[in-house]
Amino acid sequence: MSNKLIAFYSRADENYVSGILKYLTVGNTEVAASIIKEFTDADILKVEQVRPYSKGYNECIAEAQADQKRDARPELKTYPDSLSEYDTIYLGFPNYWSTMPMAVFAFLEHFDFSGKTIKPFCTHEGSGMGVSERDIKRLCPTANVAKGLAIHGSNVEKSRKAIERWTKE
Repeated sequence: MSNKLIAFYSRADENYVSGILKYLTVGNTEVAASIIKEFTDADILKVEQVRPYSKGYNECIAEAQADQKRDARPELKTYPDSLSEYDTIYLGFPNYWSTMPMAVFAFLEHFDFSGKTIKPFCTHEGSGMGVSERDIKRLCPTANVAKGLAIHGSNVEKSRKAIERWTKE
């Protein structure tokens, strides 16, 4: 077992990619998480909602925005029993309106991250990390939140060198 964990939220199905709607069989954040795994050999955990958002982009966006406006915490399918064996958590998500999807908030609020290093990474179509690092620091005040990596979603595969450098920081 590794002392590193990649916990990520990702969405496949219809997505906005480089200005057009496109169907993805694997979400961009999941692709980034698998690349990080190649460089770190970390354990991997997909953060999933019990009730996923709709497969259509516009419906998904409406549902996700409603959750954000209500400050909702969707029920997650599973949680690890503990994170005690992990020192470093790579935390991945697509950028939703300058921050993380509400499922990631639910995941972070479930555990004590005292003394752990959280290395956030996000996929986006032009908005970068937004305020997600600030939100992670607010939710996990006793963790060391490292500088995050923002990956342009449509260029995930082209970002291998940047991802490798970031994992070694």
